Amino acid sequence: MKKLILPKEMKNSHIAFFMTAVVLFWIKTYTAYKIEFNLGIDNSLQQFLLFINPISSALFFFGLGLLFKKRAKMFIIITNFLLSFLLYANIVYYRFFNDFVTVPVLMQTKTNAGQLGDSALSLMSVFDILYFTDTALLIVLALKVFNKITETNRKPFKIVLLFSIAAFLFNLGLAEKDRPQLLSRSFDRAYLVKYLGAYNFTIYDIIQNIKSSSQRALADSSDITDVENYRKANYSQPNPAYFGKAKGMNVIYVSMESLQNFVIGYKLNGQEVTPFLNSLAHDNNTFYFDNFYHQTGQGKTSDAEFLMENSLYPMAQGSVFVNKAQNTYHASPAILKGHGYNSAVFHGNYKTFWNRNVMYKALGYDQFFDAEYYDMSEENTKNYGMKDKPFFSESMPMLKSLKQPFYTKFISLSNHFPFEMDPQDTDFPAGNFGDDVVNQYFQSAHYMDQALEQFFNDLKTSGLYDHTIVVLYGDHYGISENHDDAMAKVLGVDEITPTQSAALQRVPLYIHVPGVKGGIQHQVGGEVDVRPTVLHLLGIDTKDFMEFGSDLLSKQHRNFVLFRNGDFVSTDVSQLNEKCYQNATGELATGTPCKEIDEKVKTELDMSDEVVYKDLLRFYKPQGFTPINPQDYEYLSPKEKKSK
Repeated sequence: MKKLILPKEMKNSHIAFFMTAVVLFWIKTYTAYKIEFNLGIDNSLQQFLLFINPISSALFFFGLGLLFKKRAKMFIIITNFLLSFLLYANIVYYRFFNDFVTVPVLMQTKTNAGQLGDSALSLMSVFDILYFTDTALLIVLALKVFNKITETNRKPFKIVLLFSIAAFLFNLGLAEKDRPQLLSRSFDRAYLVKYLGAYNFTIYDIIQNIKSSSQRALADSSDITDVENYRKANYSQPNPAYFGKAKGMNVIYVSMESLQNFVIGYKLNGQEVTPFLNSLAHDNNTFYFDNFYHQTGQGKTSDAEFLMENSLYPMAQGSVFVNKAQNTYHASPAILKGHGYNSAVFHGNYKTFWNRNVMYKALGYDQFFDAEYYDMSEENTKNYGMKDKPFFSESMPMLKSLKQPFYTKFISLSNHFPFEMDPQDTDFPAGNFGDDVVNQYFQSAHYMDQALEQFFNDLKTSGLYDHTIVVLYGDHYGISENHDDAMAKVLGVDEITPTQSAALQRVPLYIHVPGVKGGIQHQVGGEVDVRPTVLHLLGIDTKDFMEFGSDLLSKQHRNFVLFRNGDFVSTDVSQLNEKCYQNATGELATGTPCKEIDEKVKTELDMSDEVVYKDLLRFYKPQGFTPINPQDYEYLSPKEKKSK
C-alpha cells in the first residue's frame, strides 16, 4: 500500500490533524442525523441548518486540543471518542424513546442501572461500530501520517475559538429566523437538535439543569400566588350526579405497562387480543374512556405515576421521581390519609428502581411491597421483574391483609419492550407485520389481559370487589414511531399521518365503580385528569389543591389534552410539531384555530414547572390537609421486619 504523502508543513501541523478530525466528525454526525433521527425537516433552511449545526461544537471541542503543546493529538482523539459515544447514546436511546439523552436521564441510569440491559441490547446492531470508525482512523493517522508533530503554539486556538463562536451565532440566527424564541420556548428537544445539533443541545441541557437547581433556592412563598390564581380560574366543578358516589370505598390503581388503546377491540386472525378488557369496556359499572392520552415525558412509567397521583405535569427532562424526590407534594395517598385511608404499592421489581423507595415516602405511601415480598424465581420473572400472573396472584394475600379503606397501586411489568414472551406463557399467535417488536406486542398484551381477568376474579372471590374502585390505565406508549411502517399495516392504512401518530398516544382508562352506572366516554382527556375525577367520586373536593387536571366527568371538563412537548389534541383541532391540523380530515388547518389553546398549553406547562422546579408546594397548605414528613415512613423487607 502506497504511503500517503503530505507536505512537510502539514505533517508538522496540529491544525491539519485538527481539521481532519473536524471534517470526519462533521460528516459522521450529519450521516447519523439522516439515518437515525426523524427530525421533521420541512424546508431547505432546516436542511441547511441540520447540515451545518455540528460545525460549531466540533470546532470548539476539538479546538481545545490546540491548547496542549505536546498532547494535542491525544486530546483530539479522546474528545472524538467521547463525543462519538454521546452521539451513539442518543442513537440507541432514540431508537426506542424517539427522544434524546439529557442530564437527568443520565442520573436515572445511575438509579436504574442493571435493569435496562435487555432493552438496550435489543436496540443495538453490529453495524453500530461504524459510528466509531473516525476515532479509529484518527488513531491510525496520528501514528502513521501526522507522526512528526511534537508540539505547537497556542495562537491557533484563539482563531478557532472565534470561528466556533461565529459559526454558532450564524447557526442560531438562522434558527431563530425559522423558529422564533427557540431557546425560551423549548418544550420539544427534537427542535433543539434539528436547529442547533446534538452536542449544542447537550450544552444547553447542562445549563438548563444548573438553572433548575438554583430555582428552588431562590423561590419564596409569593411565587405560589400566580399558580393559585390560575388554578381557581380553571377549576372544574364536580358533577353532582357522581360526586361522592364511591364515598368510603377502597381504591385500586393498576398501571398497565405500555398498553396502547389501538389494541382494545383489535382482532388478530379473528381472535380478540384483549377479550377481558373488551368486555370491561361494556360493563354496566365501568367508565371506559376511549379518547384518553398518556402525557409522560422521559420518566415514562414513573411520570405516569406522578401525573395520576399529583395532577401535575412531569419534567421536560428526566424524571421527577429521580430529580425532585426531595420536594413537598400533596399526593393522593397523603390526601386520603386525612380521610382514614391506609395506602400501599405492589410492584414486582426492587424498590430502588426509579428511586421509588425515596419518592413514595414523599407521596405518603404507608407500605411498599416490592420484589423482596415475591417469589422472584426465573420462571416467574422477565424483563424488569415479575410476570403479571404470578405478581397479581401473590399480591392478593397482602392486599387482603390491609386495613380498609385502602388506596393501593399495582404496577404490572410483563407488557414491556421488546415484548418477547416465554413460550410456555402464551399460545396466542404473534402478528405478521414484518417487525418483531410489533408482532410480539399482541402476545404480550394478550398475556396481560389474561392476568387482569385473573386479578378481577380474585377480587370477587376475596369479597373486596363490591366495595372497591378499580382504575386501570395504560401508562405510556409501547410501540414508538420507529415502527410506523408495521403499525400502518396493523391499522390498515398506507402510512401513519401526524394525526394518526397522535391518536396512537391514546391509552386505555377504565374506572370501575360498584353500583354506579358507567358507560363508554368519548371526551378527550389525559393522565393529569384522573386524580380529580377519582377524588370527586370519593366525595373529596379538590378545589383547594394545586393541581392541573380537569374532572373527566365534570360538565365543565375542558376540551383539550396537552403533551409534555407542547403539542395538544382538542375536540376539533390538534397542534403537532407546531402545525395545526383539523381532526376530522387530518389535513393542515387554515387560519389560526390552534392559537388560543396553544397559549393555554404553554401557560399550563409553565405553571406546573414553576411548582415542580421551585418546590412551591412547601409554601402552600390546603385547608384540612396534614403535610407529609417522609422521615415517618420506612419500607422494610420481610427479613428486616423479622429482625426488628
